[in-house]
Amino acid sequence: MSLLKKVSLFIFTLPFLGCTTVPTTTNDERLANYTPKITPTDFDFDPMKTPIAQCYAQELGRDTKISGATLIEDGLSAFVIRAAFARMATKTIDLQTYIYSNDFSSKVLIGELKRAADRGVKIRILLDDYGTKSDIVDVMLLNQHPNIEVKVFNPVANRSRLLYYPQFLLDFNRLNSRMHNKLFIVDNVAYITGGRNVGSNYFYPETASNFSDTDVLFIGDMTRYATASFDEYWDYHLSIPAAVFPKAKSKRAMRKLEQKFEEIEQTSADAIREYNKIISLAQREYKNKKFDFSWGHGKFLADPPSKVEMSMAEKEQYRGDIVQALQKLWDETRDSVYMSAAYFVPGQGGLDHMLREENAGVHMTIVTNSLASTNAPTVYAKWEKYRKQLIESGADVYEFMLSAENLRGQQHDRERKQSSFSVLHSKTIVFDDDISWIGSFNLDPRSAYYNTENVAIFESREFADKLREMIIRDTKTSWRVTLDADGEPVWTGSRPGDKKPRVYHHSPNTSIFRRALKIITNLVPEKFV
Repeated sequence: MSLLKKVSLFIFTLPFLGCTTVPTTTNDERLANYTPKITPTDFDFDPMKTPIAQCYAQELGRDTKISGATLIEDGLSAFVIRAAFARMATKTIDLQTYIYSNDFSSKVLIGELKRAADRGVKIRILLDDYGTKSDIVDVMLLNQHPNIEVKVFNPVANRSRLLYYPQFLLDFNRLNSRMHNKLFIVDNVAYITGGRNVGSNYFYPETASNFSDTDVLFIGDMTRYATASFDEYWDYHLSIPAAVFPKAKSKRAMRKLEQKFEEIEQTSADAIREYNKIISLAQREYKNKKFDFSWGHGKFLADPPSKVEMSMAEKEQYRGDIVQALQKLWDETRDSVYMSAAYFVPGQGGLDHMLREENAGVHMTIVTNSLASTNAPTVYAKWEKYRKQLIESGADVYEFMLSAENLRGQQHDRERKQSSFSVLHSKTIVFDDDISWIGSFNLDPRSAYYNTENVAIFESREFADKLREMIIRDTKTSWRVTLDADGEPVWTGSRPGDKKPRVYHHSPNTSIFRRALKIITNLVPEKFV
């Protein structure tokens, strides 16, 4: 053991004594008598006979490998569809998420899950420990319900808030790698994936900082692969049952949560009625086959949960199914690539590959965050390293505008939904107007080497057209970045009401302090962004 580790261990051992600790592996003897509430027998049903599948039985019956896909562009729709499908569930619901924010929309969503469980639906919830950061979030309390089981992935042992982050020094390799996957699976026949975590800033445009994101609802064959991935994580030894987290077992806290649900229903009766009307309308739209599904074939890919336990050297050499699939799609592309990439750091290898493709006639359109809109200036600092060469190669490069407050009057939901501080959070690509890529995977080192991720790859020209058009609409509310005669970046863009385009020779809508912060954060090694 190195001297630094010995000193760190000495410093942190004494505070750990007498504090609450939990197992970090299911191999711990403290879990020897643990009995799961939800077992494989709960999934012993034919998904195609569930009401959700029966609504589109004719379309799903054309081909055993067929799936339907519909875009979920705005946050409100993303919430409503999740709630509606929770109400339509008759068998199972699986929720896997990186971030769970203990805010209002999250409470409403878990209220929907609890009501589904009250009807007998079996529910599994898998949370990343870092993305939750607390043992007292309401979703943990749901583990007390006989039909709900909650697990926490890759936790730190000591649950003291004071000691949460220092523990990363002792086990940095494991704890620096997080479960970034995002799944919402219903009755093993429908699932939602994309960039959204669970929190109001992913669902409501009224929040101070809103994520402009994209999800897709899939029904059909692809779902079974999503469920298989969820099962792999659920059964992995780093997925720790909430039953061993002391605060999650608080009966008093559970009673308070139930009382909170009751108070909301009593004090907000009118709002609840309107809310129920909206959810019921979404259910009727689905049952009446009004959802805009495109039909095709696809695959669901996810990193194995064991990725978080690889050594640093193994992670930096890791080329899993997702990275290999991405490389294969690039190699097979002949005409165009449209991408909306919230955090875009391709690395030298990725840059070389894209430059070769652009020089071979594959035209790229790239939308990513501007310095003003990003919530990760460190990532933006690394992106700048690659931007000039991409522009010089002929790629069209756009950076998301900080604010859409001047877009009032625009009619498209994606434009209306942006708040006064809107962060691009999408992770979508369209290859040759035919194949779509969507999921949790960012085009950066953290997704490639450290975090676990998932993506859906869908082959349907109709769906690809819709996703491409969405990306093109995002270019309309973004700065076009070009180079001046000296090779320096120039940002050009317009807002409604502008008589002529605005032109900037430094990052628009940023202070000198934010630009200085970017320079400082550029000192962070690229592999850790």
